[in-house]
Amino acid sequence: MARIAFIGLGQMGAPMATNLARKGHQVRAFDVSAAAVENVVREGAVGCDSPAQAAQDAEFVITMLPNGDLVRQVLFGEGGVCETLSPQALAIDMSTIHPLQTDALIRDMQAKGFQLMDAPVGRTSDHAIAGTLLLLAGGTSEQVERATPVLMAMGNELINAGGPGMGIRVKLINNYMSIALNALSAEAAVLCEALGLSFDVALKVMNGTPAGKGHFTTSWPNKVLKGDLSPAFMIDLAHKDLGIALDVANQLHVPMPLGAASREVYNQARAAGRGRQDWTAILEQARVSAGLTPHVSL
Repeated sequence: MARIAFIGLGQMGAPMATNLARKGHQVRAFDVSAAAVENVVREGAVGCDSPAQAAQDAEFVITMLPNGDLVRQVLFGEGGVCETLSPQALAIDMSTIHPLQTDALIRDMQAKGFQLMDAPVGRTSDHAIAGTLLLLAGGTSEQVERATPVLMAMGNELINAGGPGMGIRVKLINNYMSIALNALSAEAAVLCEALGLSFDVALKVMNGTPAGKGHFTTSWPNKVLKGDLSPAFMIDLAHKDLGIALDVANQLHVPMPLGAASREVYNQARAAGRGRQDWTAILEQARVSAGLTPHVSL
């Protein structure tokens, strides 16, 4: 069993530290909240007065904090982890922070002779309690392999994200899409209600379409990611259908700001001459708009 310093005992961190302790690891815990520390002490952890004290003799140091500035303070500040950290130890930041901050933390730790990898988590606090988190491991292959037994004490699925800083990158992309899609889904649900359509019927339909399953796993792999933009469903037709939905929403006084913004994306693709391409060509148009080389030309 490993000697682990765990720093940050919030809604996610506390159950994560608890699961480590329950599975036999030696956990030394620190948080600015004394009550949070006491809660994990009751579960078998040892409470500490500073990050430096927690990191003393640790094989692993885990940080689970609200933002990158706090991670930096905990690592490098007065009474911080680096004051006592062994060069042989592995620090693992499991916080959800800015990826460029992660890159800087990894560089600065290396400059001091220490190792830091990123391993943010997916799923919710309920999964943290159950020990069934999704673990998104950045880091070198050696770091990921070394950390895996410790990480799997807190989750039931680990994805190697492909190198240092890549864990937080895939977490960011996943959250961006989930959060934005939540708002778009709310627009669709309200329009459903305004039209007098049973939500259960809409749910049954969307469970089998890209609307419910997402384009990453349905339409894109079969078309644009294969380099095939021959129209299964043309951008011109998608633009027409989107326009009908927005028109009826306007007549029913249902605000659809995300749908309206989406129409401009389709307008841009049509203006670029993509109207008769498959609707998945929106990805190629987005690449052009971002200054990237499209995979499939017009």
